[in-house]
Amino acid sequence: MNHLSTSLIRNVFAKVFTLIFFGLAVAIILSLLLNIVEGILNESNITEVFLSSINTGIIALAVFELALIVNKEYSGPIENEKDAVASLRETLPRFIGTVCVALSLEGLIMVIKYSQLDLAGNLYYPVAIIISTALLLSALGFFIYLTDKRS
Repeated sequence: MNHLSTSLIRNVFAKVFTLIFFGLAVAIILSLLLNIVEGILNESNITEVFLSSINTGIIALAVFELALIVNKEYSGPIENEKDAVASLRETLPRFIGTVCVALSLEGLIMVIKYSQLDLAGNLYYPVAIIISTALLLSALGFFIYLTDKRS
């Protein structure tokens, strides 16, 4: 009985969080579309509008990926603990990859923006973002290497 109630609570919470994250992804996409339309109607710098739109779109994608991971990992029956690493090997690279793309784009956009505004002294921030992205990607590769069943 205890295992059944734990599984039921886990499934309910997984579905609730999945719906919350899907809703947030949709809201972010709607905000993105609104910002694009508003930028075009206000005759703003179109490059600036699209660069900020890329950031917002990547964030929406990351939230969407998070919703998929929560739904896949926490819905359904509870599996054995020994499958947790195998499960992480399946879902973690996709999410970390999305985060790395978002961070890389943010760093590159900041480099372009600071270069255009002659703010070369502020290039430490985007460089720090790009270096942290490289470290995150390296850590993911190291995790995958360590959890490889063939070694």
